Amino acid sequence: MHQIDSYPEPFEFITFLVWVSAVLRRPMHQTVLGSTLSKGNELPLKILLIHPEFPDTFWSFKHALKFIRKRAAYPPLGLLTVAGMLPKDWSLRLIDINIQNLSDQDLAWADYAFVSAMAVQRESAVKVIARCNKVGLSVIAGGPLFTNEYDQFDGVDHFVLNEAELTLPPFLDDLQKGVARPIYQTTEFADIRKTPIPMWELAKLKRYGAMGVQFSRGCPFNCDFCNVTALFGHKPRIKTTAQMIAELDKLYRLGWRGSIFFVDDNFISKKRHLKTDLLPALIEWRKGKKGMPFNTEASLDLVDDEQLMKMMV
Repeated sequence: MHQIDSYPEPFEFITFLVWVSAVLRRPMHQTVLGSTLSKGNELPLKILLIHPEFPDTFWSFKHALKFIRKRAAYPPLGLLTVAGMLPKDWSLRLIDINIQNLSDQDLAWADYAFVSAMAVQRESAVKVIARCNKVGLSVIAGGPLFTNEYDQFDGVDHFVLNEAELTLPPFLDDLQKGVARPIYQTTEFADIRKTPIPMWELAKLKRYGAMGVQFSRGCPFNCDFCNVTALFGHKPRIKTTAQMIAELDKLYRLGWRGSIFFVDDNFISKKRHLKTDLLPALIEWRKGKKGMPFNTEASLDLVDDEQLMKMMV
């Protein structure tokens, strides 16, 4: 692993959201989208974005975070990205259980709960779903946990598979018409040059140790310990340099001055583009700005490219 700047090595953080939709049996609480939206077409909707708690493991950074007086390592980048894809007139509220409690008032406020989780968050996700069920709040679930094993979960009204850029728009269209299908999925990969800027304004930024941004998805390698290629494929796809600068500009406008973690599992999958386009732009962007050190993850073949290494330090 190689860091762009001196900052403690962060954990491997795959957080971009993938969504699915399917109607499952739910005793005492069976909700059909058509009937929900037919009550006088009660739009815009109120959406509660819920990020389950990480257990006290390597993933939580619970004990290390105490030294820097933060509650969590990163905000949920997937949920914040999906928030940017939702209709602009919908009301959105983010509850990251790693930094705050999920209250009964939050549940009562919402029309739908969007839950995104990684495998390590399973226990908390189950509890979140149960609480939503208890108060009759419809659940839409996504993220790596549900994408890989959605058939293992009861109590979820709708799952959405694959990348949100492709499957979320038709789901939302059908949702507003009251005719949402059970499953929305695709075998294609999204063009992330069309991905919106995450809605970091929904998060309590000061409670996090760093901010995550995503430059690419996919990896040319096939490591047996990693599921990135199963989710995002072997062909790396990248955002434009203009997109990345726009994301950094937004974080800067919001007052963030802490570390920026490029969450790509292999930041250097497009070496030529990095050297000729993105890195020169990042170096220029950093001029005159205080704080905001960059760090990331990269494959070991970085050492074979001296020019790239010099540009990244």
